[in-house]
Amino acid sequence: MKVAVSIEGRMASSRLPGKTMAPIMGRPMLALLIERMKLAKLVNEIIVATTDRPEDWVIQEMAEFMGVKCFRGSNDDLLDRVLKANQKYGSDLIVEVTADCPLLDPILVDMVVQKALETGYDYVANNLKLTYPRGLDVRAFPTKTLAEVASITNDPADREHVSLYIYEHPERYKVMNLESRLPPKWHGTRLTVDTSEDFKVVKAVFESLYPRNPAFGLDDILALLELRPELLNMNRHIQQRAAR
Repeated sequence: MKVAVSIEGRMASSRLPGKTMAPIMGRPMLALLIERMKLAKLVNEIIVATTDRPEDWVIQEMAEFMGVKCFRGSNDDLLDRVLKANQKYGSDLIVEVTADCPLLDPILVDMVVQKALETGYDYVANNLKLTYPRGLDVRAFPTKTLAEVASITNDPADREHVSLYIYEHPERYKVMNLESRLPPKWHGTRLTVDTSEDFKVVKAVFESLYPRNPAFGLDDILALLELRPELLNMNRHIQQRAAR
């Protein structure tokens, strides 16, 4: 099977416009995420799925500069954008991630992909129950499953949140969640970028860990947060937006 990491990203954002290309250590956040995804051993392709709006040309240019594929499609219908991107490049298994999550650990990507390949399930993820920090989310599902979903639902929430319909219908699809063994205090810790406060946390993590080890992982991040608990307080008050 051809496995593709599909990165959803655009310049428009109600809470933090331009965050996809926001600089960390002089490099766009998207570039750092792509660099990390290239370390995943079970991934054959990386596709950046952005919109056809003029302001997102910069995202296409970054994808090309990083040597990965790019697809430009609907701004509002994200499900359609991701589906067409992966159909264009012949993906069999979509690994859905977002540009909001530049700290995503490639080891977690491989764990989810491995389980999806072993089981043949319609949906394997690590965030259906929060046992990892937010921002370490990985979801994997066959392209043919997403094509079926696209033909079934036109609900605005389903079209905005690509795989929502799949995991909300376990009676129709085989769904699996991979849980961590992390202490509860780390469950749901914000390591995603949705606000300026989130960005400051993620930026501080990169600045602390990347110079010594560009391939740092989740264990390194949590060890840093143990030493610098003040980082956790910077965005603790931010509320995650619900899919519905």
